[in-house]
Amino acid sequence: MDRLNKVLAHAGVGSRRHCDDLIAAGRVAIDGQITRELGVKVDPKTQTVHVDGQPVQEERFVYWVVHKPRGYLCTNHDPSKRPLALDLIPHVRQRVYTVGRLDEDSEGLLLLTNDGDLAHKLMHPRFGVEKTYHVLVAGKPSHEDIGKLLEGVWLSDGHVKAKRVKRLRVYGESTWLEIVLNEGKNREIRRMLAKLEHKVLRLIRQSMGPVHLGRLRSGKSRPLTGKDLEFLRRVAELHSEQPVHRSSRAVARKKAVTAKTDA
Repeated sequence: MDRLNKVLAHAGVGSRRHCDDLIAAGRVAIDGQITRELGVKVDPKTQTVHVDGQPVQEERFVYWVVHKPRGYLCTNHDPSKRPLALDLIPHVRQRVYTVGRLDEDSEGLLLLTNDGDLAHKLMHPRFGVEKTYHVLVAGKPSHEDIGKLLEGVWLSDGHVKAKRVKRLRVYGESTWLEIVLNEGKNREIRRMLAKLEHKVLRLIRQSMGPVHLGRLRSGKSRPLTGKDLEFLRRVAELHSEQPVHRSSRAVARKKAVTAKTDA
């Protein structure tokens, strides 16, 4: 017997949080009966589960790395018909989702999978999986600016800080920085640097945990290698095993609500 959200996530419906939303909205039925109980357990071998009237069947997990160009959205549907990251993998038959997001103006590494359990662990702020970005900013950030990024700045949705910051090189009147985050709020890097009066001109995610963009060209994709997947699962499990201080649990839950769009 497993929790219903875990069964749905393993079937590729989405992350556990997304599955909880579906359950709460009354869109999930067990043996023909709609349930809104988030903690209910089911046996997928003996019980039938439907989402929006469609039977849920366990499917083979797939894992893809995509180099998202600027101008592409990290969503499964856009009413305005703008290009989607999913358009870059038309050959993938499974219904996959992006693990975290890059905003429309950002580019770089995206993971797409139907493994909702792993996606949940990689996105949730509690697990603190590192994400590395190369950021071209206007001007030349000082040592004081970099210190402020590491100490943290206050934004409208709370206090945020980088885990590591390194100056890579000066490019004319601009500067390339390497910034490492272990959680992601909406457009976090852009807003942090704007607070320090440095406009982001370009933002490229280089890695998520042990998975790196490498030489993958913009707009191209590749399946995640077995070695990459093993490392990624190991990182996710390592962070999930780390205890969370009781007083921090409410903060972690609150952060999870806002951790939808990285950088």
